[in-house]
Amino acid sequence: MLPDTDELAEVLLDLSVPHEDVNDLVRMGRRVTDDPELRQFLQRSVDELVRGMGEVGGAVDLPDLDWASGPLQRCFPVYVFVAALPYTRAYHRERGIPADVSRRTLADLGRNMAVHRRRHGRAGLQAPWWLIHHFRGELYQLGRLQFERARLGQRTGTRLAVTGLDVGPDSLCLNLHIPDFQGPMSPVAVERSLAMAREFFPLHFPRERYRVVTCHSWLLDAQLKNYLPADSNIVRFQQRFRLAREDRELADTEPVQFVFGDPELPIESLPRGTAVERAVGDHLRAGGHWYIGHGWLPFDRNG
Repeated sequence: MLPDTDELAEVLLDLSVPHEDVNDLVRMGRRVTDDPELRQFLQRSVDELVRGMGEVGGAVDLPDLDWASGPLQRCFPVYVFVAALPYTRAYHRERGIPADVSRRTLADLGRNMAVHRRRHGRAGLQAPWWLIHHFRGELYQLGRLQFERARLGQRTGTRLAVTGLDVGPDSLCLNLHIPDFQGPMSPVAVERSLAMAREFFPLHFPRERYRVVTCHSWLLDAQLKNYLPADSNIVRFQQRFRLAREDRELADTEPVQFVFGDPELPIESLPRGTAVERAVGDHLRAGGHWYIGHGWLPFDRNG
């Protein structure tokens, strides 16, 4: 099920796995293929992952490797995604997904490992559950941004229905995500990604009608406007969106995690090297809190 040693190294590099992790992953991969129990566990995991491939919002319950520990436990999901890769690529081919979009989308596996290494200083996947969307054909990287085929939740769907949009709870939508290690989120880059999405989804998913893009992120917390210049990339990004709903649940660790790499860093020692670092840290040190912003914008050409 896993590629042999030489091919596995090449596949890992194709998925942008950090170079310093490749040798150890290849070595542990031999352990996985040589152990009948691990092979069986891997097969069950892959079967669960690819069941209902392409289904929007399909439930996936990957089994836990709770009887293992150390590097194998942290990295085992990598082998699950590698073993599922032929199924994902076949689905992409069936949908006519361009090779460059497929490659950049699935390279998020390596980005996820880089985030884990930045935070913990060792190999692992920071959020294996997140990559399920990529390898099931639900999420695609289009330029600077990622777009996830999804459905509106109860609160957001109800709020948007009131605006007169022909949507409601459980209606199809595209969730917009901003990946790390991808350079500035300039207005030009954002506009290009949205334009790409408006071409991509009608072409490759013609039976699905997407009327709205949603974004649920600390980057949409309106308090950022109190700290950042009006022409900053983040403020200009916020200005694209209309308010979907307000969230008063504290999310202080979100900006700390994404700006500084570790949500558990002590607030008093957060760096102040950039405008965003100063905004996040100074607001928390002053006793303030951060929240997830929930925004939306029309997507289809008639919106």
